[in-house]
Amino acid sequence: MNPGHRTAIVVGAGQAGLSMSHCLTRRGIDHVVLEKNRVGGEWRDRRWDSFCLVTPNWQCLLPGFPYSGADPNGFMGRDDIVRYLADYVASFAPPVREGVAAQRLTATRDGAFRLVTSHGEWTAEHVVVATGPYQVPLVPRLAEQLPEHVTQVHSAAYRNPAQLPAGPVLVVGTGQSGCQIAEDLHLAGRQVHLAVGGAPRVARRYRGRDVVDWLADMGYYRRSIDEFADAEAIRLRANHYVTGRDGGHDIDLRAFARDGMRLYGRLTDIRGGRLRFADDLRANLDNADDVSESIKDSIDQFVAGDGIEAPTEDRYTAVWQPDEPAHELDPRDLGAVVWATGFGRDNRWIDVPVFDGKGYPVHHRGVTTRPGLYFLGLPWQWTWGSGRFCGVATDAEHLADRIETSRAGGQSFEVPWLGGTSASTYPSDHEWAAPRTVA
Repeated sequence: MNPGHRTAIVVGAGQAGLSMSHCLTRRGIDHVVLEKNRVGGEWRDRRWDSFCLVTPNWQCLLPGFPYSGADPNGFMGRDDIVRYLADYVASFAPPVREGVAAQRLTATRDGAFRLVTSHGEWTAEHVVVATGPYQVPLVPRLAEQLPEHVTQVHSAAYRNPAQLPAGPVLVVGTGQSGCQIAEDLHLAGRQVHLAVGGAPRVARRYRGRDVVDWLADMGYYRRSIDEFADAEAIRLRANHYVTGRDGGHDIDLRAFARDGMRLYGRLTDIRGGRLRFADDLRANLDNADDVSESIKDSIDQFVAGDGIEAPTEDRYTAVWQPDEPAHELDPRDLGAVVWATGFGRDNRWIDVPVFDGKGYPVHHRGVTTRPGLYFLGLPWQWTWGSGRFCGVATDAEHLADRIETSRAGGQSFEVPWLGGTSASTYPSDHEWAAPRTVA
């Protein structure tokens, strides 16, 4: 079966792929959007029941479809996000083919592309990979050493506390997912053990406004990756943890500890049948607080420099300190482990030489070194907002302009060599394994 030829193929129908389709549709460029599951499936299938965006609703700015609800300063929950994307689809009827998985992409001798899918082959002059950065759940291989009675689930499969068996739960990782899942379990009355990493935190509100509002006014979401000397480090930074739950609030791990949660440093290994943790809990908590306070410093400087009237506010005071940090935990005392250890990319289906030595696509603003092949929706693809609802529109417009210019026989666009611009987060096979998930 040969479904046919299009000028452009977009792989993925999340917010990035749909944004790309909107921009192509508006320019009259024929295309198809291929989605291996359902539209918005990543939000529907890989988010827990109480999940909320950590950015305000007003930042939902998909091209041609800005948020228009009654709560612009609120935070959409998982089901609201799925509805928002469904409404977006209804607004312009993109040519989406659901249930079609991309299996192999190759370049043809005439400069086009051939895409083998689960439902036949497609050809196109342009291909936009909009599959997102969170494809392969990552779990450390030491998970294999845990007792059989311990239920293991990655954050992508976590739904709610009732899903897990009785007993204490160890959450590994304190990025946004780990912190929010730990809170979800804590609020349900579960005994939570939390392995704290080096992710920074940010206050929800400061000086009368959401911190996101301040940062937007200060231009943080518009700064391009080219403005940073350490682009690789910028792209690999963990997101600041905060939450939009119950109207939005800070996530203060020290307050969790004060109220009964057990905090540890990074999980390092299992020796003698016991989980071992690094002696870095205090440093990780202090670093997270320092980042949050430095953001407040920036806001203070902005307020003073622009003569803005804003209420003053007392600074954060630590409510708990780790006197004798625990370095061991007996896994026999656990009922479950939630691995909030992130995701890796899987681009093995792309058989086109556009990747660096670490497996990251070599690109500039999503335009790769192979004419006609593009990426969309990568974190820090161009700005801080590139991988979010607020910035993907700008990136999609940029790629649509390139495709339109190319079709018109205009100038070609050379991509500067960006070897080492970013490192892949996909580790070697011997370090990671799939978790034993809840049945």
